[in-house]
Formats: sequence, structure tokens, C-alpha cells
Amino acid sequence: MTTSRSGRHQNRATNARNDKGECVRFSAAKALVPVITGKGSLASMDEHQVVAKDRALFKAMCFGVCRTLPRLEAIASQLLEKPFKSRDADVQALLLLGLFQLLYLRIPAHAAVGETAGAARLLGKSWATRVLNGCLRRFTRESATLQAEADRDPAVALLHPRWWVKTMRQAWPDDWKDILEANNQPGPMTLRVNRRLSDREAYLEELGAAGISAHLCAHAPDGLTLETPIDVDSLPNFRQGHVSVQDEAAQISAVLLGPAIAPRPGARVLDACCAPGGKTAHLLELFDIQLQAIDSDSTRLARVEDTLTRLGLSATLAQGDATERDWWDGTPFDAILLDAPCSGSGVIRRHPDIKRLRRQGDITQLAELQAKLLDNLWPLLKPGGTLLYATCSVLPMENSEQIAAFLERTPDARPHMPSGISWGREAGAGRQLLPVPNSHDGFFYARLLKESA
Repeated sequence: MTTSRSGRHQNRATNARNDKGECVRFSAAKALVPVITGKGSLASMDEHQVVAKDRALFKAMCFGVCRTLPRLEAIASQLLEKPFKSRDADVQALLLLGLFQLLYLRIPAHAAVGETAGAARLLGKSWATRVLNGCLRRFTRESATLQAEADRDPAVALLHPRWWVKTMRQAWPDDWKDILEANNQPGPMTLRVNRRLSDREAYLEELGAAGISAHLCAHAPDGLTLETPIDVDSLPNFRQGHVSVQDEAAQISAVLLGPAIAPRPGARVLDACCAPGGKTAHLLELFDIQLQAIDSDSTRLARVEDTLTRLGLSATLAQGDATERDWWDGTPFDAILLDAPCSGSGVIRRHPDIKRLRRQGDITQLAELQAKLLDNLWPLLKPGGTLLYATCSVLPMENSEQIAAFLERTPDARPHMPSGISWGREAGAGRQLLPVPNSHDGFFYARLLKESA
């Protein structure tokens, strides 16, 4: 097949633009469109659509725009005479990307402006090049004034939608600002060492030998936090299953369930709502158990299977709705881990698109789902068994209030949190962790014992 002279010229022009960085900005804009239109998340983002050298920038721009979206949109509205039409959400995404680079990345202004504006041609919207160029150049001239005007709205300055600010302030009157500020910083990269193959002190030495700096987690006995995030393939023996990526707060689930299952070799354990499988794998690394893991999402369940395969672990996996029992074989469990669907308000720093995608009305709906899950799973637990309720939320409606209501309506359930806990703070019958910069995410745990008849 031959290529015309004009076709060759177009290919050379496209390649030249890509080499200048327009391609990565085009790809980032396309990835952001579902988020800014409220129709999707960054979960489906594929960093491999850009060349390897641009992947770090691609991720930094996509996550950074979501993290600072309220402020970027407030500034963009000042720069535009009228909003873009809905069909031009990709151009709006480019404008937000340009502003993010100028405000938060160490990219020369001429590159941020020129390559972002030029990316409109890759969208097939050459007309937008002039608009973007004008807006971004105006911002470089009037930056201080435009930022000051945007920041007059406290919610914009705090980088959260107004309802999020109000909700956090009501839930944590003494801590809400710290929570919001923690949400606005990227979470650290924390590892969980597979105790079947190593221990964290030995793996810390392996990291040091590879020139990777890390420190021991304060509360998770298998946890290490890296000083600087890196690609997982740069971790010693990652593909061999020696280590996994998991936040310190999430690792505590295995610590809390341990006393219920460690003395019972072969204990029958249920991990409900198990995807993506980090807690599933941790339990199997630590204990000799028969583990049943279910999740309603077949795609996410496949990720659990991939995780267990890499780690050389096995469990009984089944697609199933934990509000139903059609997946259950009728044999009760010694322990149940219910990592319940929640608002994700404790992990916004890792999933900043939550700021845009979550709605205030979702919290009530999620609390209703959590109550249904608790009521459905509790009868599956043996007398004398333990249920660990966990969320990555910081909202009392999903946490302390949820468990208080469950205990009120469930006569054979009683709180069973261990004494002398050094992490988090007391929250009703459970324990609440708030997100901490350079440390753990926000998380809630309540351990419940089923009394014998």
C-alpha cells in the first residue's frame, strides 16, 4: 500500500506534534472528559496509550486536574466569555490541563501553553487552538488577580465542592480542614510484604540495595512506605509475589481478624465485596484458612484472581451479591470480612475524581446498602464467630452510626475491638483513622462478636 505525498506530510506533522508533547495532552484530555462530565472515572484510564517517557506526566496531569478541579474550573470561567458547548468537553479538558500545568507543574509556560493549545488539532478542532492560546496567555499575564478572585469562594480555595466541605465540617468540626488538606495531597506508595516469602526488615534491605528509600509503617506489621513512588516493576521481586501495593490502613484488617482465625487452622472465612483483592491476599499470606471471596463485579473479580495468581495463593472465588445468598453453600463461617461499598471519603487523595463523581444523596443510599449487607451476612456467621466491618470512609453515617444502629437491632452482636490500640481514635463501637499526609488513608473498623446461644 502506498502513501500519498500529502499523507506522508500529515503523518510527519502529527509525529512532530506528538514529539513536542501534544499527544500526551490530547490523551489526558480524552481521559478527563468522562470525569468532568460526570459520566465516568479515572478507573478506566489506560496510561499505556502514551509512550513510556510520557506516562508519569500523563498520570500527574489526569490526577492533578481532578485533585484541583474546583479551582481550575473557577479560573476557567473567568477566562471564557461563555462556556464551551457540551460536545466540546474535550476542549474544556485541555483548558483545565493548561491551567493545571501553569499553576502546579514545573513546565515552562511556553510549553504548557503551546503544546496544550496545539493538542486541539489532534482532537480535530483546530478552531480551539486560538481560543486556548488566548485564554492561557491571558492567565500568564493576570495570574495573581484571577487566582485571588477564584479563591474568594472558600470551597474553591479548599479544592472541594461546597457540599463536601459542609459534610466534612459537620462530621469533624475540629479536624475538617486537616482532612480536606490531606485529600489534596497525593497519597504515599505503601507496600505489604508477603510474609510467606520474606519479612519487611529483610525486604527493606532489598530496597536499600536497589537504591530505593523506604521506612517501616507504624501500625501495619507488614507495611513499608516508599519515600518516592515508583513503578511496581522497579520493586525487587514484585512479579515473584514478594510484595504488593496496599495502604497501611487497609493492612490493619488482617491484624484485626487475626485473633479470630489464627488459633483455628483451616478456619472458614468469607471475604465479602472482595475486589480488588488486597485484603483477600493479605489474609491468605498470614493464615492457614479456607477462604471464600465474592464480588458482584466480574471484571473486578478477575483482578482478584490475577492478584492471587501473582502471589501464588488460592481461594474459592465466586461472583455474587453479598445482599443475597444464592452463592452460599449453607455452611456458616468462622469469620467474615465485610469491606463495604462506601463513599470513598477517606481515599479521595488516591481517587480525586470522587470529588466530582460522588453526589450528596449517594451517602444515604450507601448507608442503606451497608445496613442491608450487615443484616444479610450476620446470619452466615457461626456463634462465637467474628465479623469485621470496614470502610474507606470518614463519615459517621457510614461508620460509627451504622454500627450503632446494627447493634441496636441485633441482640446477639456485641463490640469486640481489642484494647490498647495505638492507631486512629475511638468512634462509637469502632475505630476511625483520618487521612494523614505521608501516612495512612482514612479508614473505619468495627470488630463484632456473635454471642453463642
